Amino acid sequence: MELLDATDKRILELLQEDATLSVKAIAGTIGLTVSPTYDRISRLKKEGIVQKQVMLVSREKVGLNVSALCLINLKEHSSELARAFEESAGALREVTEISRLSGNFDYMLKVVMPDLAAYNSFLEQKLAPLPNIRQVQSCFEMKEVKRETALPLV
Repeated sequence: MELLDATDKRILELLQEDATLSVKAIAGTIGLTVSPTYDRISRLKKEGIVQKQVMLVSREKVGLNVSALCLINLKEHSSELARAFEESAGALREVTEISRLSGNFDYMLKVVMPDLAAYNSFLEQKLAPLPNIRQVQSCFEMKEVKRETALPLV
C-alpha cells in the first residue's frame, strides 16, 4: 500500500463530506481529469482505505430517542470466549458500535432504542442472556455534543 499524497487526502475529505459526489465533481474540485480521479478512488477502495459509502440518518427523526453505552465485563477472557461474545453482540441490530477496551471494562457497546422501556427489554431479553457476561453497566447519552464521522486527514 502506498502512502497517501495530498490529492488522495483531498479526495478522502470530499468523500467523507459527501459520499454521493460524482467522480466528475471530485475531479473538478481537485484539478484532475476524470480518468486519474477514478483510478485514485478505485485504488483507495481496493486498498481498503475507503471501506464503504453510507448515508447518515438522524437517529431521533427515525424514532431512536435513547442512546446508551453498555460497559461490559466478561467472566472469562480467553480468545475463543471473547470472539464468541463479539459475534453474538455484533449480531444484535440495536448495537451500532462495539469496542474492546483496556481498563475497568472489557467492552463498550453503543445501543440505540426508541425509549427506556425498549432498552430495558433489550437488556433483559437480548444482552444479559449472552454467555460469559459478568456485568453490564449502562450510561445514557443526555446530550450529543459532537458527532463526527470524518477522520481528520492532516
